[in-house]
Amino acid sequence: MKHPDPIRATAIAWLLFVLAVPFARADEMQLPKLMHLLAQTKAAKATFVEKTYIGIIDRPLVSKGDLSFVAPDSLEKRTLTPKPELLVLRGDMLTIERPGKRRMTVSLEEHPEISAFIESIRGTLAGDLSALKTFYTLQLTGSMEKWLLVLTPKQQRLSRIFSRIRISGSRADVKTIELDQRDGDHSVMTITPVSHSR
Repeated sequence: MKHPDPIRATAIAWLLFVLAVPFARADEMQLPKLMHLLAQTKAAKATFVEKTYIGIIDRPLVSKGDLSFVAPDSLEKRTLTPKPELLVLRGDMLTIERPGKRRMTVSLEEHPEISAFIESIRGTLAGDLSALKTFYTLQLTGSMEKWLLVLTPKQQRLSRIFSRIRISGSRADVKTIELDQRDGDHSVMTITPVSHSR
């Protein structure tokens, strides 16, 4: 059976979570305002349900848990089911904890592809539109009631991992986040905000 790289999966999860923050009206002219809103978020908590579709498995793998972020660079993903797991990012250090297994800590400097994900996240958290555009082509469509954001990676090291991320929602609520990977796998994360601090 195919086993995903836990470090790569973690970085993707962080990216999806960080983008799940309040959005302005979805069009190109509002991107500066969107970046301003992103920069105002100092902390956020949410619950998630993630379904991962892998080609060799008939049914999706479903995981549930909690997500949290504290500016500028503290991120956590706590999976509760089907198997407990805690992923913690502090600065450029990623720690993975699983019951009954040895705790693992790695430096993002040793993983260039993952580092690119993290730098994209930090650019988003800082409300740095130019940094985000360095990594992605952004397309925003729709209205306040129903908007769609599509991120397409520009850099080869990112495009080797996934082809695009699609985020849809209504007003400030993110409804679904879909990730299309280059190997044909597909994931959908549903995020329900618990709180936001500004």
